[in-house]
Order: sequence, then structure tokens, then C-alpha cells
Amino acid sequence: MERSELADFLRRRREQLTPTEVGLPPGSRRRTPGLRRDEVALLAGISTDYYTRLEQARGPRPSTQVLAALTRALRYTSDERDHVYFLCEHSPPGGSGPDKHVGPGMMHVLAKLDDTPAAVITDLGETLVQNRMHMLLVGDQTVLTGRNRYFAWRWFTDPAVREFCPPGDVDRISRRQVADLRATAARRAKAPDVLDYVGALRAASTEFEQFWNEHLVSVRLSDVKSIVHPEVGAIAFDCETLLTTSATQRLLIYRPRPGTDAAEKLELLRVIGTQRLGGSEPVSPLYSAAVAEQRRAAVPD
Repeated sequence: MERSELADFLRRRREQLTPTEVGLPPGSRRRTPGLRRDEVALLAGISTDYYTRLEQARGPRPSTQVLAALTRALRYTSDERDHVYFLCEHSPPGGSGPDKHVGPGMMHVLAKLDDTPAAVITDLGETLVQNRMHMLLVGDQTVLTGRNRYFAWRWFTDPAVREFCPPGDVDRISRRQVADLRATAARRAKAPDVLDYVGALRAASTEFEQFWNEHLVSVRLSDVKSIVHPEVGAIAFDCETLLTTSATQRLLIYRPRPGTDAAEKLELLRVIGTQRLGGSEPVSPLYSAAVAEQRRAAVPD
């Protein structure tokens, strides 16, 4: 591992970024330009001490999970992301599957949506990055591991996930999930990650298998939905989906539905999140007890 090279590359990018560019308040009394180390650590979801050791060329080799978080936090391009992986003697992500690196352009847009829940997911529904309001709404999904990172997997295999949804919407959401996944499977025919995921869902859920056999197909670009939050109640949204040029990543935007109390409830949710001590996260109906325990165990040191 090229510790000195990595340390220099991280430090230089940190000093080039401003808080506004990454969606943080500008603050005051900054003695040096750029971001502080604790701000990078916050964005990447790691401890400040761990990040500091990396910049001082004395830390252990980061895992691929930590590198993925760091390269997103520091707004690296795909080429720069690969360089970081090579410096740490890891193979860059990619290969035959979709690229899961969220580029600086998408991260910039996400940072600007500070008053609206938004997230970037893959075309299979894996959560890659969320903004603060999305985490307050549904919890931090990025620390989940394995297939629990994928919404359809949780939806069809964990009954507790559906508690966030009004009962009348369950069948419609199930069908939309299957139809969207069918469209992805056709577009990326014979892709190993798609075949593996669809096969696992068909084996794990008789409901999914039933809908899959109906050959439902539709790309989910817009939707109307309600999310029942345990602290503020049901919030109605107009949901928009923006696709990257390759269509392998999607930016989900949850706009408060006009004519409802959604905007007021989102503001209340923001206040609740701000008042929490120690940065603890809200209870989310999107997780069963087992998944919540996995989240706590999966947070990087």
C-alpha cells in the first residue's frame, strides 16, 4: 500500500473542496482553506481519528467499503476513484456489473437538495448514497450489507419493511418493483449481477415469483407515494427519478405533495433530527429488529 501517496492525494482534495460544494454549512473561523478532517470523516461515515491516520500515512489499509465512502465524500471522478483503489492495492469496482461510484456531478446535485429527501440508487435498487433528509425519513440504508442493501429484497423478504406503507399501497408497490426490475433485466440481459439477484428473489419470495411470472414491465420514472414515519405520521410525496446516461444509477427525489401537510411534516422531521443529541438516527419503519442490528454492527470504526 502506498501510504504516503494516498495521504497526499486525500489531503490535496480535502483542501480543494469547500463546505458549500459538499452540502455543509460554511461555518466561521476557518484557519485553513478547504474542508476540515472531521468534516470529511462525517461525510464518509468514519471516525475522525481513522481519517486523520490515513492523511498522516500511518493508518491500516482501508477496506473497499471505506474507500467507496471516501471517494464519494471527496467528490473524486471515476479515474481518481480507481487511482485511490490502486494506491491501496485493491481492484477498482466495476467489471461486468454497473459502476457504483457516484460521480461528483450527481453528488453536487444531491448536496443542493438539502430540504428534500433524495438518494442515489443502482438500477437494481441498491442504495449508494443518501442526503440528510432521506436518512431522517427512512434511516441510513448505506450501512446495510449483502442483499439487505436492495429495497426489493427487503420489501419481499422482511414483512416489517411494509409497516411504513399504507395498506392500500402494498400491492401497487410490489407490482411496480417487479415491473421495474423486469425492465432492467431485459436491458442488461445475461448480466451476472441481475441474474443472481432475480434468481435469489424468485427463490426467496412466492409473491415475487407470482408477479414475475405475470411479466410485468415498466421503468419507474415517477410515482405518488406515502411514507408512514413513526414520529410524524404519513407524509405524501410526488417521487421523481432521474437517470444517468447509462441508466445504471438513479437519483430519487421525494417532493412534498402539494395540497397536503407534507412540507410541514418534513420541517418537523428536520427539527427532530437537529435536536437529537450525539447525532443518533431516528427510528425507521424500514427496518426490522434483525436488520437494525445489522446496521449497528456494520458501521465502520
